[in-house]
Amino acid sequence: MQSTPTPDLDAWRNLTALQQPEWDDPAELAAVTAELSGQPPLVFAGECDQLKERLAAVTRGEAFVLQGGDCAETFDGSNADAVRNKIKTLLQMAVVLTYAGRVPVVKIGRMAGQFAKPRSKPTETRDGVTLPAYRGDMVNSVEFTPESRRNDPQRLLRAYFSAATTLNLTRAFTKGGYADLRQVHAWNQDFVSASPAGRRYELLAAEIDRALAFMRACGIEPEEFSEVDFFSSHEALLLDYERALTRIDARTGLPYDVSAHYLWIGERTRQLDGAHVEFLRHIRNPIGVKLGPTTTPDDALALIDKLNPEGEPGRLSFITRMGAGKVRDVLPDLVAKVTDSGAPIAWICDPMHGNTFEAPSGHKTRRLDDVVNEVAGFFEVHRELGTHPGGVHLEFTGDDVTECVGGGNEIAESDLHERYETACDPRLNRQQSLDLAFMVAEMYRG
Repeated sequence: MQSTPTPDLDAWRNLTALQQPEWDDPAELAAVTAELSGQPPLVFAGECDQLKERLAAVTRGEAFVLQGGDCAETFDGSNADAVRNKIKTLLQMAVVLTYAGRVPVVKIGRMAGQFAKPRSKPTETRDGVTLPAYRGDMVNSVEFTPESRRNDPQRLLRAYFSAATTLNLTRAFTKGGYADLRQVHAWNQDFVSASPAGRRYELLAAEIDRALAFMRACGIEPEEFSEVDFFSSHEALLLDYERALTRIDARTGLPYDVSAHYLWIGERTRQLDGAHVEFLRHIRNPIGVKLGPTTTPDDALALIDKLNPEGEPGRLSFITRMGAGKVRDVLPDLVAKVTDSGAPIAWICDPMHGNTFEAPSGHKTRRLDDVVNEVAGFFEVHRELGTHPGGVHLEFTGDDVTECVGGGNEIAESDLHERYETACDPRLNRQQSLDLAFMVAEMYRG
């Protein structure tokens, strides 16, 4: 049931909100957000609480987060094949981490809402023509024309319905038998013969088959093997959209943002006196904050005081994005000071955003070796401090793109043009994602 907006939920409107598009028509925006406010929830408060309990286990060192998906979803990508391929990749990575890493895995997709992106500049200039920057399909279109680059409020509605489609497909795949552990070979049929990572995965799948056969022979057939719990997440960037999808939970009388189970504040919008922190501190979803290499321990402690003053386990995660060359220098003091404060934090490593560079061809890319190096540094820091490396946050796709260099099937910088399909940042392909999953599992086991 939707309640009358409260001053707390709208207090952010009086603060500076960075990275918001300039809409041409405020009246059109108001009409769209009013329509969104009357739409059904995309997720439910009870599901958000369930995820919070899983993340509380991460803060206790009892589980590991695998969070991943597109850097920027597109409306065209809200189809069965694209969603299935991303889920298949995430399921394969989770199986590797669970079986080889011997740890329960909390599965969170960057899906069903990751339609908006922060930008370095509000405009883009090509051949003397200046237009608004592409801010994701929720705002405008990637084509470089005045019509396509118009910041269109109607796209907020399209984002909602695309998210609903993606979530329906996700629930069908994860609850309807596709995610059954007995499908571990089926997830790999199109992949194993041509891929070193796929062949390595197939050996692991054979081990899982034998373990399942043994359990069945003993009369053990757990319900958990037939489906998985899969949670949605995105960066809470466009506050008009997030506010319109905030509801008061009938069970508790508390506000939840029902656009996703888990929301995070980006590195560019985590100002203590900013609108994003103000808005997210009032909703009861589990939330995260991206922390870059300029973050000080005082910054982190102040964010904890603002976003989780009651110290609720599972409420707050820190997603560190330091870069391979800085993680070992910056992270130790940060983790040590936060740990000394007693705050229950799930530490998650984003090894993607601090390791981006431009290839000679002009393509924005990342080296898999740099991604692995940052994850390794993350694990080393936590091991030295005796704290728990709680998870990884990745940008990947289930398709055979050529956007990041390296991997078992080596992609060189000269190969990037072959299938460079991202709408924004470069993503790991399926082969590279599985390569990384095996390496992370080995790091977790120490």
